[in-house]
Amino acid sequence: MSQHTLPHNLQLPPRGAYCELAALIGLRLLGSQLDLGRRKRALNQLTGPNKSSFRGRGIDFEEVRGYQAGDDIRSIDWRVTARTGSAHTKLFREERERPVLIAIDQRNSLFFGSRHCFKSVLAAHLGALLAWSALDRGDRVGALLFNGTEHREIRPRRSRRNVLAILSAITEYNHRLPLAASASDGSFSDMLGHLRRVARPGSSIYLISDFHNAARDGASEHLYQLARHCEITAMACHDPLEQELPRAGVYAVTDGQQRAQLSTADANLRRKFAEQARAEAGQLAEDLQRLGIPLLAFSTTSAPFPLLQHYYGAGKH
Repeated sequence: MSQHTLPHNLQLPPRGAYCELAALIGLRLLGSQLDLGRRKRALNQLTGPNKSSFRGRGIDFEEVRGYQAGDDIRSIDWRVTARTGSAHTKLFREERERPVLIAIDQRNSLFFGSRHCFKSVLAAHLGALLAWSALDRGDRVGALLFNGTEHREIRPRRSRRNVLAILSAITEYNHRLPLAASASDGSFSDMLGHLRRVARPGSSIYLISDFHNAARDGASEHLYQLARHCEITAMACHDPLEQELPRAGVYAVTDGQQRAQLSTADANLRRKFAEQARAEAGQLAEDLQRLGIPLLAFSTTSAPFPLLQHYYGAGKH
């Protein structure tokens, strides 16, 4: 099924300030039409000249046996060796699968939208599509939810119940927005710190965020360490109003509690705003490309499925 033959309603973006659990569950059929293990050439090209060099898949401990000539001395089990009086080494087996870990940002900065939906809703729909796709191809899928003040980890498992738990957590975190400013001071770097702690080597990580303050507080170091051991795909949620102010006029804006007026009559202000937005977007893309991390950009004006389909194809369906 190509983008051009999608039913009209599937080409429409999500709507509203909050996501609904029923809508996320309803994305299962679309998710099954994606194959996250089938990265198309177009996606690989986004990594630039520096391909991601994560160190293989995860390994699991299997057994301890007597040391044999040629065994890696770094794998010697010194406790067993000391107890038995003869050298023993640990054996490991490589995981045959790559766990999928979906990190979903639900900070206050995503509680914004000027068109069809808020960025936080777009992020929720992206997370749901990825979760259903991973389950359909038999992967273990887990998630990390973060809202600036707390986080929730859902360990990767291969079950529909686990995906439903992920979707319920997404909905719960989404409906808590907006958080009080004093209770939502966690940074993007904090989110990555939690992600480093829960991501196993060899995991396939999907990082869904608006990347607000992504260049601060040591976030780049966290990304570097994650990229060494995991395959990361960055998915940025944005809104047109963040990239360019509307034409000259006075506009009413609200955060859901207070209202204010925004004047865009100053042409110089509009120009500087657009230039700064382009510079920040360019810097993010450059920083991620340096780490071999592809960056996909999703807008509140468009449905996320057609773009995912472009990069991940239709798999076996």
